[in-house]
Amino acid sequence: MRATGIVRRIDDLGRVVIPKEIRRTLRIKEGDPLEIFTAKDGEVILKKYSPIGELNDFSQEYAETLGENTSLGVVITDVDSIVSVSKLSKKEYKDRSISRDLEDLIENRASILAKDSRVIPIYRDDNNEYQKQIVVPIISGSGDPIGAVIFVSKDKEEITEADEKLAKVAAGFLGKQIQ
Repeated sequence: MRATGIVRRIDDLGRVVIPKEIRRTLRIKEGDPLEIFTAKDGEVILKKYSPIGELNDFSQEYAETLGENTSLGVVITDVDSIVSVSKLSKKEYKDRSISRDLEDLIENRASILAKDSRVIPIYRDDNNEYQKQIVVPIISGSGDPIGAVIFVSKDKEEITEADEKLAKVAAGFLGKQIQ
């Protein structure tokens, strides 16, 4: 773990302020849930909570099933990073921070069907090798955007209306798993 050189005191209610620089770097916004852990040596660890991360194994199996049945690349994200990947390089995609464009789509609950120049990067510094893309936000049962289901095609293979519907169904299903 890296020291930041920033010291904060706990107030009389047991609260501590996470410095703005750290919140900005880790993309922690007001209202974001945090998990709190303790280590054996007395450390207190704060980690940004990911509801999709709770479904990690399930979402990976789901992504693989979607990939097998569509022959498209499948990416499932939470609001910060890529959680599951199928038919694409796991080494290149998994656990990468999502791009600002994708973050904005999720936050705005916007779906897209993109072809060629309208394709958005999935992760930061993404080189956009894909030609076509579907992005559908995952909305939790409480109405909060919690991630996205993304289908991509690197080939000239067409993305069909059925693929778009399947992405919407997948996002809806994953959202219902988070209550």
